[in-house]
Formats: sequence, C-alpha cells, structure tokens
Amino acid sequence: MKKYTLTSIILSVGLGLSSLSAATLADAAKIDVAKVCDVKANGIDGVLKTATEYNALAKKMGVEFKRKGVTTSQYITDTEAAAKAKAKEVTLKYKKKGKVKKHTFATTYAAWRACSFAVRAVQQVNEAETAWKLAVPGDGFKF
Repeated sequence: MKKYTLTSIILSVGLGLSSLSAATLADAAKIDVAKVCDVKANGIDGVLKTATEYNALAKKMGVEFKRKGVTTSQYITDTEAAAKAKAKEVTLKYKKKGKVKKHTFATTYAAWRACSFAVRAVQQVNEAETAWKLAVPGDGFKF
C-alpha cells in the first residue's frame, strides 16, 4: 500500500511539473518581447529576472542562444555583476580561435539582449513545433 501511494505521489508531482513547463512554453509564445524586456519600464533587475527564468527553460530544452561568441548565461551573469556595481558598461569576454576577445555594451543594452535572447529561444521552439509543416516539400508552396 505504501509503495502504491508513493508511486502515485511521484507520478502526480511529475505530471504537475511537466504541465508547468508546458504552460511556461505556451506562455512564452504569447509574450511581447519588446514589453517584457523593456529596461526603462521594468528596470534592469526585472528584465534580468525574466531572462534568468526563460534562459533556464531554454537551457533545459537545449536551445540557449549564443551570439557573437557569448552565451545568454554569460550575458545574464556579467550584467547582474555590472548592475550590482552600478557600472554603466558591461565587458563580456569570450574565446574565438584561441584568443580572448571582448565586447563592451551599455548595461541596459546588455540586459535587453539577455532577456530578448532568452525569451526568443523559447518562443522559437514553440514556433518550430507549430509551423514546421509550412516548409515541407510537396505541400504546394513554391521554393
């Protein structure tokens, strides 16, 4: 009896978590990136919180963005550090062909980039799942 109860609890918790991440994926499809990632309206901390939330989901699904040699996670951590230090610029370091290179961005711009990259990664997964048939050869579209 205890084994059955424990199994049913684990199953119900697992189903609850899977529906939670599915709801987050569905919610991400409806999000307006310009409004959610607006630093002036939401502040740097609010934008970075949103970026952290959606980037965790993107990493879990294996679709984290990497732009100009810098991952979204690195944008988030470096921008958080700059925001705590109240710096006006963020310097992101990355390796390209064995050499360490740098990109310097305004803190607000780096926060916007982190947020928009995190949200768009999750949105593009949803778009791929719903619209993939539009690009199948033989469906009547001319390429």
